[in-house]
Amino acid sequence: MAITYLWDVSHVETYPTVDSNADVIHKVDWTLTATDGVNNDSTGIPVSSQTGGQTVIDTSDLSDFVAFDSITIADVQAWVDADLGADMIAELKVGLDTRIAAVVTPTTVSKIIGA
Repeated sequence: MAITYLWDVSHVETYPTVDSNADVIHKVDWTLTATDGVNNDSTGIPVSSQTGGQTVIDTSDLSDFVAFDSITIADVQAWVDADLGADMIAELKVGLDTRIAAVVTPTTVSKIIGA
């Protein structure tokens, strides 16, 4: 399996104003999608799996505040990466890989008798 991973960190929640700073990001809703580049499901679509979560951003010290319009996806991804850490990211990827492997090579199959 040649699995690729794609993060979506574009959905954020903001406080309208904190200490005269507008649109202060305090939460990131993220999704990590793994897609098998070799195996397709029965409809011909590449087998994939996804997981998601939230990263809470500490807004207690805004001395390095960057205006919302200047924030990039790379900035937000860095916050998520730092919050999760390399070990958790690796665990997430292993979990996604395991789910994809179960679809590609199932260890059990549901069947209906008499159908």
